[in-house]
Amino acid sequence: MHDGTAAPPPRAMHLGDFQVSPRMLTITAIAIPIGATAALAADGLLKLIGLITNLVFYQRIRTDLIAPGAGGHPWWLTLCAPVLGGLIIGLMARYGSEKIRGHGMPEAIEAILVGGSRVAPRVALLKPASAAISIGSGGPFGAEGPIIMTGGAIGSILAQLLHLSADERKTLLVAGSAAGMAATFDAPLAAILLAVELLLFEWRPRSFVPVAAAVVTGTLLRWWLLGNTAVFALPAPPTAPGTANTVLALIPGGITGGLLAIAVTALVYCAEDMFGRLPVHWMWWPAIGGLIIGIGGLIEPRALGVGYDVIDRLLTGHATVDLIVGILVVKSLIWGLSLGSGTSGGVLAPVFMIGAALGAAEGGLLPHSAPGFWALCGLAAVVGGVMRSPLTGIVFTCELTQAWADLLPLVVSAVAAYAVSVLWLKRSVLTEKIARRRLHLTREYSIDPLETSFAHEVMTPGDVAEGTGPLVHPDSTLREVADLLATHEHTRAAVVDRADPDRLLGEITVAQLLAARRRDVHEDRHRERLLGFRSRTGVSRTTRSR
Repeated sequence: MHDGTAAPPPRAMHLGDFQVSPRMLTITAIAIPIGATAALAADGLLKLIGLITNLVFYQRIRTDLIAPGAGGHPWWLTLCAPVLGGLIIGLMARYGSEKIRGHGMPEAIEAILVGGSRVAPRVALLKPASAAISIGSGGPFGAEGPIIMTGGAIGSILAQLLHLSADERKTLLVAGSAAGMAATFDAPLAAILLAVELLLFEWRPRSFVPVAAAVVTGTLLRWWLLGNTAVFALPAPPTAPGTANTVLALIPGGITGGLLAIAVTALVYCAEDMFGRLPVHWMWWPAIGGLIIGIGGLIEPRALGVGYDVIDRLLTGHATVDLIVGILVVKSLIWGLSLGSGTSGGVLAPVFMIGAALGAAEGGLLPHSAPGFWALCGLAAVVGGVMRSPLTGIVFTCELTQAWADLLPLVVSAVAAYAVSVLWLKRSVLTEKIARRRLHLTREYSIDPLETSFAHEVMTPGDVAEGTGPLVHPDSTLREVADLLATHEHTRAAVVDRADPDRLLGEITVAQLLAARRRDVHEDRHRERLLGFRSRTGVSRTTRSR
C-alpha cells in the first residue's frame, strides 16, 4: 500500500571520486622515457648555451654557463653580438619554423588548445638551437621557456607515433615540458604545479600521474648529470623575524611586485605592437631587438645573458646599489623590448632577477631582516604577478633556494602580487599572445555544475517523445547525459530504470540540462542575508538584496 511519501532518489553507486581507467598506467609507462629524454634535452640546451657564450664572448671552447658580461669586452662585441644572434634567429624563423619565435609557453599552449597537441619534429630541433643562439649571444632571457617547448615537442612527437587520443597526446606533451623544467631547475614540485596551473587545463589522475612520473624521472636524471644541489644554494637561507610588522610589510612589497609585473607585461606587448608597425619584414625584428640588447649591455653588462650569478648576489645580500638599479632599469627594458621583437628566449630567469632586484631595493625601506630576505620575497612576488600561477611561484622560490622556513612570507608576497595582477590585467605575459591569435584561455578551475546534478532532478516523468534515441538512467549525472547527447548528436534522451532497462521513466532534453547551469548562475550572482537580528519587538528581520 502506498503511504503517500515520495520515493527516495536512486543511489549513484556507479560514480566515484575520479573517472580513471587502467589506460592511465599505459600513458604513465610512455611518459617515463619522455621525462628522461626531456631531461637530456634540457642538459644539452644548457651546455649549448654555455658553448655559444664562451665562443662569442671569450673565444674558447667550453660548455659551462658563464655570464656574457663577466669580463671586459670590446664595445663593438657587446653591441654587435646580440644583433648577429637576432639576425640568425630571424632567418631560422622565416625559413625553418615560425614556431620558434617567442618564449615557448604560448606556443605550447596553442598546440594544446587548437593543434591537437601536435608539434612538428623540426620545432624540437630549431627551438633549442634558436634559444641557445639568442641567449649565448647576450640575450637577457631564460632557458626554461625553450626547454618547456622542446620537452613538449619530444612528448608530442612520440605520442604522434602511437595510436593515442588528443587528450593522451596532451598529457605526454605536458609531461615532456614539465620534466624539462624540473631537470633545468631541480624543482619537481613546481614543475608539476606549473603543469596543472597552466598547461593541462584539468586536475585529473589520467594526466596528473603520468606528468608526475615524467617529472620524477627527469629530476632523477638531472641529479645524476648535475647533482641535486639547489640552483641558488644559499649558505644560510634568509629567515624572516617572526613579527607581525614584518608580515604586514610583506603586503605593500607584494603589491609593488604586482605593479612591476603589470609594467613589464605591458612593456612586452607594447614593444610587440611597435615592432608590428615597422615597415620591415618580421624576420628583421630580432636583429633590431638585438641592437637594443647591445646598447643595454654597454650600459649594464651584467644585464646580459641568463644572469644566474646576478640572482645569486641579490639573494645573498651582496648586490650593490648600482647593480640593483641597473637590473631594475636596464634588464627590465632590454628584456621586455627584445622579447617583443619575436626573438627566442624564456621569461622565468629574467623575472627572477627583476623580482629579486625589486625586493633588494625595497629592503632599505622595510623592516630590517636577514640579508637577502626581501630579495627573496620580491622574487616570489614578481613571479606570482607575471605568471599568475601563485602556487607555482611560491614553491618554485622555495625549491630554487631551499628557503622553506620562509614559506609563510613567500605566500603573502606572491598572493598579494597575484591579487593586484588579476584585478588589473585581463591576461598574463603567458596568455596575452594566445588572445592576440584570436583564442581564449580561461585560467579558472571549478566543478562543472552538470557533474553535481542528476537526471532524475530535471527529467520530465511519463511518456517519451517519439524519436528519442540515447538511454540514460535516473542516477546519471547531467554531464553524462550531455556527453551522450553530444556523442549521438541528439537533443533528448530517454530515462530508463538502471535495474530494468525496459522500464521507461521519462525523458530529458537539452533545455532541461540548463537547469543546473541556472542554479549555478543563481548561486554565483544572487546575494542574500540568511542570518538576521531581532528587533525590539522580538521579531527576527532578515534583509535580502540581489
